[in-house]
Amino acid sequence: MQRNRFKRRRGYVYRLAAAQVSVTFVCLLAGFAAGGSIGVLSALKGALVALIPQALFVLRAGILNPRLGALQGAKRLLRAEMGKFGLTVALFTLTFVLAPPSNPAFFFSAYVAVVLTHWLGPWLLRRHRSTYRGN
Repeated sequence: MQRNRFKRRRGYVYRLAAAQVSVTFVCLLAGFAAGGSIGVLSALKGALVALIPQALFVLRAGILNPRLGALQGAKRLLRAEMGKFGLTVALFTLTFVLAPPSNPAFFFSAYVAVVLTHWLGPWLLRRHRSTYRGN
């Protein structure tokens, strides 16, 4: 039972990552169609500001580690979320100080699209409905 739950969780994480990368490519194509190489670069920066903290969160939270206990998992989850927030703030700061996007509309559109993919992930990637009734 535990192993099947771990496989489902791992599959969910991989499908969510694939969905976020797909949204990133759609944003890059839209940036290219509307703004050329400047739009692509701005959209890429926005997508990376969203994807890099998400990847760090998955690695630090231990989501893919089946050996974590409940308390240890909760502590790691909280630390990973704080790290994700801090890294997001740092990446926004570095992006706008060192390499500001030429077109902020593409930057923020790509960022929001990737983050919304994460928020809507359970709804978008649901494969099986739960039939667990507590018995």
